Amino acid sequence: MMMMMMGTMMTGLLLPLAGAAVLAAAVLLVLGSIAFDASHAEVPPGLERPARLRLLHASRVGTAVLGRIAENLHICTQIQFVRFLRSRRRLGGDAGLLFREAKFKEVPVAIYQPKAPSAGQRRGVLYLHGGGWVLGSIRTHDNICRYIARESESVVVSVEYRLAPEHTYPAPLNDCLAAATQFLEAAEDYGVDKTRVAIAGDSAGGNLAAAVCQALAGRPGLARVRAQVLLYPVLQGADFNLPSYQQNRAVPLLFRERAAFYYLQYVNGSASFLGDVLEGAHVPAKLQLQHRKWLSAENLPKEFKARGYRPSVPTACEDDAYEAVKALSTPACSPLLADDAVLRLLPETFLLTCEYDVLRDDGLLYKKRLEENGVKVTWCHVAHGFHGIISFFGSFPSGKKGLEDVVTFVKSL
Repeated sequence: MMMMMMGTMMTGLLLPLAGAAVLAAAVLLVLGSIAFDASHAEVPPGLERPARLRLLHASRVGTAVLGRIAENLHICTQIQFVRFLRSRRRLGGDAGLLFREAKFKEVPVAIYQPKAPSAGQRRGVLYLHGGGWVLGSIRTHDNICRYIARESESVVVSVEYRLAPEHTYPAPLNDCLAAATQFLEAAEDYGVDKTRVAIAGDSAGGNLAAAVCQALAGRPGLARVRAQVLLYPVLQGADFNLPSYQQNRAVPLLFRERAAFYYLQYVNGSASFLGDVLEGAHVPAKLQLQHRKWLSAENLPKEFKARGYRPSVPTACEDDAYEAVKALSTPACSPLLADDAVLRLLPETFLLTCEYDVLRDDGLLYKKRLEENGVKVTWCHVAHGFHGIISFFGSFPSGKKGLEDVVTFVKSL
């Protein structure tokens, strides 16, 4: 009996100790991962508020590590964990706006309408959130949509398109096309002038916005999109060795490898060919030659190569890699690769780029192509900005200035 009592007492003591040990190990793992990632991240001196950016990056890394622990414990996937934490923002809540959720052709949307009376029909903005086609939601971008709706006195519709890797291309694009078509067809039901509707998006949402505008360009029986608003958009998956990819390869919040990883999740839900894609071995020689006139670093102004650039050596194409991710070589996934005939039909464009962003050159090259095809472009370059800065406009002055420029552009439509 005494032995049994002692055993029970030992178990009672050991269980809390074991739990504490597991917790301590998890904390050490998270802290170690953050320290490791921070040591490999690069925060150039030209970036705005570098200490704050490091903290933001550390929180992102910590969340990802906790998500990996949850996945290993079979609680949920890492992606599901990160989505849950990032989407806890309360929707709406702005005294100056009417807010409601609805569905446009079965696609969930959030609608922001100014309460103040309007002398006539308002401008409309269809907003497509970023997040690498994998993360992000109408909740993560609620603050941006509320700000645009309130400050520009426009009706903003934010789209909850399906996400990868559960839903790969073309499902997210199809959702955005369906929502855009519905908004253009029924704009007047929301007090919107259908001739003054802009399609907007950031990062992966910028990719979708550009692809939607190309798909709708010249479509008969539908009001023409008035403008496209592209915030640090990802516009091509053919070349991950442009100057901005080399210069900013380890600058938070978007590393070079992570950008390619997200693209692969979008096109086929797998990162199996990540190495081939980073080396450019997923594009046949014929297509490489065709793309060169649009993707060449020679098309960039000299100042954007001043921080260093080494021309990449052409890599032989791996047929299995091309077959697995050949959607990356199509304009629907890489709008920068569209024909001139399509670009000529595109609406007036607002384009925002950030100096310390791997996607900077995608935007610069698209700007050049648009202007060469007669499209008016309003360009905003955030000289001290990083990828995603608009989402943190409350903490980074350059992000606030960029968002104010967006509002000014929308008000001009």
